[in-house]
Amino acid sequence: MALGTATVAYELRFDAGRICLDLLATTHPEERLDSTEVLCAWIVGSGLVPDGTDLTHAGPSWLVGFRELRGRIGKLVRGTPDHGYDLALTHVNDTARAAPPAPCAVSAEDGTLVRELDGPPDCAALLGAIARDAVELLTDPVARAAIRECEGDNCPIVYLDTSRGRRRRWCSSEVCGNRERVARHRRRAALARA
Repeated sequence: MALGTATVAYELRFDAGRICLDLLATTHPEERLDSTEVLCAWIVGSGLVPDGTDLTHAGPSWLVGFRELRGRIGKLVRGTPDHGYDLALTHVNDTARAAPPAPCAVSAEDGTLVRELDGPPDCAALLGAIARDAVELLTDPVARAAIRECEGDNCPIVYLDTSRGRRRRWCSSEVCGNRERVARHRRRAALARA
């Protein structure tokens, strides 16, 4: 399924450093996974499936599954162990058991090899791939130590800080970083006028 509109592509972000964290970013600044079309655009944009993969069989139950997994991963990434933490951990572990979509290499028209899937992926396979990514992230002490929450005002986006010196402060320098720089400039200009 191709991207429906330019707006859909603009609103979806894939800069958190991991697929499971990119899924968490679909809640800000508002719910992004609000239709099957947008979900399919996210699935392709995230790299879970190659561009051109048939996702016409995706339906409303996929939205429910992706949102539920997103909430459980968010609980694990942001949370401290409590009642909901154990339920989230069980859900992610159970979801991770599903076999991932099977890739295969096929010859393109120009003779190069490209990745395709063995067949249309089912929802459980896609959710399983995301859940496995979360398990890998959460059980790797080095990766887990690099998880950061954006310092931008009211921005809950979580990302993997792989910058030199581990000094990244914002989910996006162009979005939250720019807002912070503009606000800082305005504060300095106001002080200069006073």
